[in-house]
This record gives sequence, structure tokens and C-alpha cells, in this order.
Amino acid sequence: MESSTKRPSFPVALGTFICIAGIISFGLLGLGLDAHVPIAVAAAVAALVGKFIVGITWEEMEISICNAISSSIGALLILIAIGMLVGSWVQAGVVPGLIYYGFDVLSPGIFLFATLIICSIVSVAIGASWGVGGTIGVALIGIAAGLGIPAPLAAGVIISGAYFGDKMSPLSDTTNLAPAVSGSNLFDHIRAMMWTTIPSYLIVVVITIVLGFSFSGGANGAFDASRIEAFQKILSAEFQINPIFVALPPIIVLGLVMMKCPALPGMIAGAAAASCIAMFQGKTLAEALGAIHYGYESTIAAKLSETSVEALPALMNELGIHGVSADMAHEVSSMVVELLNRGGLDSMMWSLSLIMIALVLGGVMESCNYLTVLLNPLLYKVRSVGGFVSLVVASCFVSNVFLGDQYLSIAMPGTMFKSEFDRVGLHPRMLSRSLEDAGTLLSVLVPWNTCGAYHSSVLGVPTFHYLPFAFFNYLNPIVAITMTYLGIGIFWRGKDGEPVKGGKTRPAELGPKIDF
Repeated sequence: MESSTKRPSFPVALGTFICIAGIISFGLLGLGLDAHVPIAVAAAVAALVGKFIVGITWEEMEISICNAISSSIGALLILIAIGMLVGSWVQAGVVPGLIYYGFDVLSPGIFLFATLIICSIVSVAIGASWGVGGTIGVALIGIAAGLGIPAPLAAGVIISGAYFGDKMSPLSDTTNLAPAVSGSNLFDHIRAMMWTTIPSYLIVVVITIVLGFSFSGGANGAFDASRIEAFQKILSAEFQINPIFVALPPIIVLGLVMMKCPALPGMIAGAAAASCIAMFQGKTLAEALGAIHYGYESTIAAKLSETSVEALPALMNELGIHGVSADMAHEVSSMVVELLNRGGLDSMMWSLSLIMIALVLGGVMESCNYLTVLLNPLLYKVRSVGGFVSLVVASCFVSNVFLGDQYLSIAMPGTMFKSEFDRVGLHPRMLSRSLEDAGTLLSVLVPWNTCGAYHSSVLGVPTFHYLPFAFFNYLNPIVAITMTYLGIGIFWRGKDGEPVKGGKTRPAELGPKIDF
């Protein structure tokens, strides 16, 4: 493409980046807007600079925009499918049932640790952080509310566990993408990631255990057994809580994924199974399909939350809810409505539109070569393995912010740095590992990125609120950079192309030292 030969000067590229960052920051923080319009304005500014200063034609930008959207079509379809899945799972009692039974086995003291482990295991099994966040994550957020654990903290731990599996599972698309663009192979890549992932994960395990002490036994004053009882009774009044109904749709989805069925048809099958269960419980076909389209709308909990405290005892008696105070019923019913009025295809439109606009910005940025121009001068100043890894991490973060997509934040830096890693003799697994340490994990911390927008939507927690508690996602890149500067877990390319473990300098048996 002609645009590959047209590049802005460094001052133009830097000025455009600063302008875009200022527009987005002012819109979000200064005006309190959603990210959609600020990002659209930023994309327009970047396009105008590209057109009139860099000399990129609109046709070239349009091709790049379409390519960016095309590369993310799979993720966008999964986004829609998960909205449908969540709506049907709530209506059929799957998510309410997971919350109900979760209260029986999870206590405040172990909740954070158990949440991390549960989300990690499931995400490794299915290779999808989005599937974990939209299903089990929603249930765990509900349990956290009953246990008195702040939603941002619970969401951060859910995301930490979900992205551990997204990063390490051989079934994950990002785990396959990173070695593909870097020249490594899948299992070399996974073995290399263990060097940085396992220490990071153990740190998060310790954090969740220590934080759990502050909630153990209600020491923080938030845990109240009567609230748990109220939750369970209100859930039982609104839904048919049955262990078979609760387990069947998740088993179907997990079974299909384990049989290597693609994620999209697996999720559609899970939604279909839940809709059948809902109709078996007495819902009409129109109601079942309505939940898939518009999400679940609470009935009993909504009626309780809208009734005055003085009139609640009579209504509760009529509904067969006994042993719960009117004040507690009013408080908990409002929480149930907030937790379970969710899902449906329509609920994903906010995130879908945000992601599409972000991809437009990403396509413009890519076609105009702003990122390439800014990073190339830095390559010539790198004089160590640690510097190379740090630069990859930084470029993945910048790509996540300005390109708006997890896949682009892996593919673009991977393509840019592959020849440089080859030149200095580092094994491709070093590049693929670094791409996942940053590109995969940092995506969910950007509100307008595909991953940040999605998880904020399904978990009901703004991205900046859960960001401080997504410990694994920001600790892993820090651990990766630190270990590399210490000379730990560095792999060089051997004479036969196989990885050779070494330190910060190339092992002598591989030949003369290569200057950075």
C-alpha cells in the first residue's frame, strides 16, 4: 500500500499523539462524557492530520479501518453472543442459582482467593476471559455483594483469574496469535510465559489471601448473615433454583469447548439450552426470546424494591418470604434488581459501538504510521535485553490505548519487533512472551479497548474502578521487565534455532556478542 511509504515526521507524530490523548482525557475526565464522542473526535483529528500533512488518502485510511474492524469481527460476534447468553442464563435461573449455592460454600475470608482460583481454572479450560467474565463473573459479583465485598475489588480479582487462563491456555486465541506473529511455536511460547506468569500469579495469590483476612468473620463490618439469608430467599421466590437447571447450560458450553467446538456456536448452544429450561419452568417462547434480545427484567425483586418499607411485610407474606426483616428485604431486593437486570443482545450495543469507534481510530493511526514513527528512534537507543522487553511492553500498552483492540496490540508490535529480536539473537519466544505479558493483559485496563469495554459492561463496574484491583494484569508486565533486567528467564536463539537459556548477554558458545 502506498501509505506504508508515507510517514509523518517525528514532531507531527508526537504532536498528533499528544492531541489525541488530550482530547480523550478532557472528554472523559474533564467533561465526564462516555468515551464514544471523544474517541470519534480524536479519530477525526488524526485523519485530518494524515490527509493534509502526511498525505494519506481517505481510501487508504478506509482500507485500514475496514481491516481493523475485520480482524475483530470474531470478538464482536462473541460480544453479542455473550449478551444473549447472559440474558437467557439469568432468566433460566443459572446465574441466580450460582449465586444462591455460592453463598453456601463461600465465606468472606476465602472469597477473593476462591474467586481467583475458580476463574483461573475455568479460563484455562475454555481459553476465553470473556466467557468467564460474562457468566461466572456475573455470579461472583452477586456473591460479593451479599458478602459485603466491594464490587470493584471482586471485579479486579475476577479479571485477574480470567486473564491468567486467557494468557496460558493453548485454546486461547491470543496464546496462538502471539507466537504466530513472532515466529515462535505454541508450546515454546507457553513454556516461556511460565517464567514471568507463575511468579506474578503467586504474588496475586498472596494478595488475595491477605486481603481476605480483612473480610474474615465480618471484621470489616460489612458481612451480615441475615443479608445472605435474605438474598437466598428472594432469589428462591423469583427463580426456580434447581442444581440440575443451574449446572446443565454451563456443562453444555464447557463440553462443546473441550470438544474443540468454536466459542461462538458453543455460546449459542448454551443460550438455547437455558431458553429451553426457562420454557420448561413456565416461560413462554416470547418471554424466552425476549430475554435473549432485551435481557432479563426482574419481577418479584423489582416489586419488593419499589414497595415502601411499611407495606413490605404484607407483600412478603403474600409472596411466601418469611424470616426476613422489611428493611433487609428492601435493601437486598434493590441489590438483586441491580445485579440481575442485565444481559441480552441490546445490552452489548453500548460496548459494541464504543469498540467500533475505537477501531476506527486504530485504523487511522495504523494507516498514518504514527506509532511506527514514534517507536523507531527508540529502537536505536536500546542497549540491553531489558530495554527491548521494556520497549515491547510500552508499545503494547500504547497500541491498546490508541488502537483500541487486544489483537492489534499483539499483532502490530509483534510485526515491528520481530526482525530486531532476530538481529540481536534473541529467541522468538522472548518476543511472543512479552507480547502476551503486555498486549493481552493490559487491554482490559483501557475503558475504550474491546476488552475493557466488554468487562466493564458485563460486570457492571467502570474500568477505572476495578483497575487498581486487577492485580495480575499490571503486575505481570512489571515482573517481566524486572526479571529481564536481572537476567532471569532469558532465551537466546541457538545455532540450530532452538532456545538456549542464558543471561543478559549472549552465551559465548553461540558465537561473538551481537551489539544492540
